[in-house]
Amino acid sequence: MVSEEQIQQWADEAEAGYDVEELKRRGRGRPGRGAEPMQVVAVRLTAEEVAALDAVAEREHLSRSEAIRRALGNFAA
Repeated sequence: MVSEEQIQQWADEAEAGYDVEELKRRGRGRPGRGAEPMQVVAVRLTAEEVAALDAVAEREHLSRSEAIRRALGNFAA
């Protein structure tokens, strides 16, 4: 929930103007993993497969995506 105070702060900030150069420096989106653009590949998993994936990812302190990338790397090696 957004408070009236937060809305007022945002309005004040917008009225004061933004530093365009500062906004450009921050970048947008997720950081890249390499020089080449990445592809998104959709995969269908059963509930059991997702649960197993999540268990491994949590145990190894990884995101789902990183756990899948590591598994594929090991498979392809």
